[in-house]
Amino acid sequence: MDVGIGLPNAVPGTAGKKLTEWARAAEDAGFSTLGTIDRIVYGNYEPLIALSAAAAVTERIRLATTVMLGPLRGNATLVAKQILSLDALAGGGRAVLGIAVGGREDDYEASGISMSERGAWLDAALPEIRRVWAGDGEQPAKVGPRPEGAGPSLILGGTAAASYRRAAQFGDGWIAPGGGSDEAQKGIQQLEAEWEKAGRDGKPRKMALAYYSLGPDGKANADGYLRDYYAWLGDEIAGMIADSAAKDAETVKAYISAFEEAGCDELILFPSASDPEQVALLAEAAGL
Repeated sequence: MDVGIGLPNAVPGTAGKKLTEWARAAEDAGFSTLGTIDRIVYGNYEPLIALSAAAAVTERIRLATTVMLGPLRGNATLVAKQILSLDALAGGGRAVLGIAVGGREDDYEASGISMSERGAWLDAALPEIRRVWAGDGEQPAKVGPRPEGAGPSLILGGTAAASYRRAAQFGDGWIAPGGGSDEAQKGIQQLEAEWEKAGRDGKPRKMALAYYSLGPDGKANADGYLRDYYAWLGDEIAGMIADSAAKDAETVKAYISAFEEAGCDELILFPSASDPEQVALLAEAAGL
């Protein structure tokens, strides 16, 4: 199983130089992917801008939105073009569009978009994104830059039944949210059932997220960031998420083993602090 790492693009107080230092360190350490978190009403860096900065200082590592809140972008053709642009900047084949609908009302309210229409938007957007990437039609073929080689890949997020259907119809795979390996395994089973029902060849890529926070300030960093980020879910759930962050090497190894046993092809571990030392600590804990 591949092990990726999240950019600290949503960790409060992260300086721009920290993001690029982090990206370089992650590639040098051997991580498979750099992931990003997406919000509107929060002090995070916009994912595609953060990944473009990472693309400029790396050559190998995949660059993934894990996940982008698609309906908040409004224009599916523009999303397709943005990912093509990221992929071209990165050198071709490195961009991964992880996309889902999200569930935070404030993001939708600030964007002037109704949450009730988010599923319908994504259902219409996915085939359009695929058409643009494939250059299927006179107009889509003019939307560039055109992909190099295989071009970007598409991963669906979410745990509603529609999420697995969308992944099977239009995606290269699915990514589980940070709900633990047992929940990831349940999602993988539903994904594979929908994949078979859709008559897809090959196997879907199965990904998952988890949090970590290593070093002497690990607990304080996890509490400070994750309790704030997930405050909208209430103190109890936010505290459970903060407590679940891997805070020592043994837990990191246990998470990797558990998600691999659950059937994941890749686990992306997201940080709770932006000091690039966290990259080295995770690489050592993961045995990279």
